[in-house]
Amino acid sequence: MGSGAADGPLIAFAPFRGALADGIRRFKYGDRPDLARPFGRLLLCAARDAGLRADLVVPVPLHPRRLAERGYNQAALLAAHVADGLAASFAPRALCRIRSTAQQAQLPRDRRLENVAGAFRARVPERVHRRSVVLIDDVATTGATLAACRDALLGAGAASVTYLVLAAAESGADELRSFPPSARRT
Repeated sequence: MGSGAADGPLIAFAPFRGALADGIRRFKYGDRPDLARPFGRLLLCAARDAGLRADLVVPVPLHPRRLAERGYNQAALLAAHVADGLAASFAPRALCRIRSTAQQAQLPRDRRLENVAGAFRARVPERVHRRSVVLIDDVATTGATLAACRDALLGAGAASVTYLVLAAAESGADELRSFPPSARRT
């Protein structure tokens, strides 16, 4: 994985642009956890349209310091909706961020992979062992964070990891993204 891009199946509701991008920024940085409900519905539509099935739904974790600053983990709020809708186990603490990292959005593309390399680990490896995992985040840009989380999950014995995000940056590799039919209609 020299490029740092996530190489598992990536399902995104839509491209990261326009009103969706503005809404995600408000959700993430504007103290708007209430947006988890409508965004969670969109994410669940994308998952269902893709025929996604999973044993566990796992959010990308925040470092405890960032969680304290923001007050909530937007990925965990989204993951709860998806797990419920897919009748899968919600595992909000399956992964932990073992070191604080710079915000990926603030870094140039080529620094993102090294920023998050080794930053995650499975909290209880037995929880993910031989399970199919859906890994949830709000946005996939380069895929570096998703890849680092995937490495931790697969290292703990997960059978498979599928990425599910609200939006994917258009600058990434097209073969990494699968916009479900619901996204094409909007």
